Parts: sequence; C-alpha cells; structure tokens
Amino acid sequence: MKIDQTKKNLKRLPLVVAKHTLLVCLILLLLALVSGSFLYYKYYILAQKMELEISGRLFPLKEEVYREVLNVWQENEIVFREAEFKKYPDPFKKPISAPKANEAKEVPGEIEELTE
Repeated sequence: MKIDQTKKNLKRLPLVVAKHTLLVCLILLLLALVSGSFLYYKYYILAQKMELEISGRLFPLKEEVYREVLNVWQENEIVFREAEFKKYPDPFKKPISAPKANEAKEVPGEIEELTE
C-alpha cells in the first residue's frame, strides 16, 4: 500500500516542481548559498585561524642530511653551468670531410675517362 502511494507521489513530483518553478529555483539558490558559505568558512576562515595557532618547527631538521643534500645540489649546479659553455656538434648537419687525394671528383652528367 505504501509502495503504491510512494510511486504515485513520485510520478506527480515533476508536475509539482513545474508548477512551482520560481519557488524551487529560490530554494535551490538558497541551498547553494548556504553550502557555499559553509565551505568558504570551513576551508578559508578556519584555515587562517589554525595557521595562526601553529608555531615553532613542524618537523625536526637533520642538519647533516641537509648539508649533504645542499652539497649535492651545489655540485649539480656547477656541472650545469659548465654545460652551458660546452660546444656540442649539430646532429642534423653533415660533417664536412676533406676529399682524399686518390679519389676523383664526380661531376654529374659527365663521364670521366679512367687513365692508368
């Protein structure tokens, strides 16, 4: 009995919403404003308050490990700076090679005679 009544009410729901469109839009707008202001308060205002409460170091810093990492970074920076001045060959250009003395130059369209 209740299931039939619920099905009947659910079938009428789109008709009721269509008749009271303005009221439904205002209710949805109000819900969006309330939920938006709640999220704004939670993630912006409370976050600022909590940030002020946090003081001191958040984690202990191991000085030895920090120095080792800093040294590695400085070494890498030196290597990168040296690489700026290094000349690398262009992989897209043909290397220019001098012709050998024994080789004859070929000219397109002409046939050279071989002399021995």
